[in-house]
Amino acid sequence: MFNIGWSEIVVIGVIALIAIGPKELPFVLRTAGRWMGKVRRMANEFQGQFQEALREAELHDLKKHADELTSSVNDSVAELSRVDPLADSQKEIESALAAHDAEKPPAPEALPAPEVQPAPPDRAPPVAQGDVPAAEPASAPVKSGSAA
Repeated sequence: MFNIGWSEIVVIGVIALIAIGPKELPFVLRTAGRWMGKVRRMANEFQGQFQEALREAELHDLKKHADELTSSVNDSVAELSRVDPLADSQKEIESALAAHDAEKPPAPEALPAPEVQPAPPDRAPPVAQGDVPAAEPASAPVKSGSAA
């Protein structure tokens, strides 16, 4: 972190031994170690909180992205539900028929068809002259017995 090598640590220790003295040096080193521990814990706690904030921000971004995807999918589904292929086909057929009718010359008026009245079911149809009615089979009594 500070890029201090062993030789620099030895120089700092010799200077501390001369400045503080051999009697007070263990107490000072113990106090310095406690302070370094507190600084490390605070740095780790700060780093943990910072990492947690980054994760929350990343989760928030992911949630926002997922919400955008969901809304775009919902919009696409709504757009697809508005599509009616049968209605579209019907409109195309009607426009084609209208265009075909516009190109076709007007047809002359057709003569009215003669009215034919059906014969009542209990009567036979009228017979015209020259027509021969069909012969009805004779119902002769059949005698049983001898054949002559």
